[in-house]
Amino acid sequence: MVKPSNIIRNEKRARRRKAIRKNMSGTASRPRLVVFRSLNHIYGQIIDDLAGKTLVALSTKSKDAQLEEGLKKVEESFKIGQQLAVKALSAGIKKVCFDRAGYKYHGRVKAFADGARKAGLEL
Repeated sequence: MVKPSNIIRNEKRARRRKAIRKNMSGTASRPRLVVFRSLNHIYGQIIDDLAGKTLVALSTKSKDAQLEEGLKKVEESFKIGQQLAVKALSAGIKKVCFDRAGYKYHGRVKAFADGARKAGLEL
């Protein structure tokens, strides 16, 4: 039986995500910035894996996200990255390790990381 291409693609991403997470862990001094990309939205969380807590989170669906109307998804990702970095800096987080969660580092994921860097977060 032949599997549909979306199932194969999701299995490959899950394998990449597992390989990345094997070598990466967020600590109190350098938490993990993880990005999740859905079809319409982008989500970012800064996580301390040792304590098991989410320190800062923001997405395009959040009520406190300030986004203008008519932005493209890449532009929205850049803005969300900037706003998440501002929230992190106000919470006292300056350095993070970037977890791309198995996604390719281009497009919306890259724009998210660039926005966080531009706002002063050290990836």
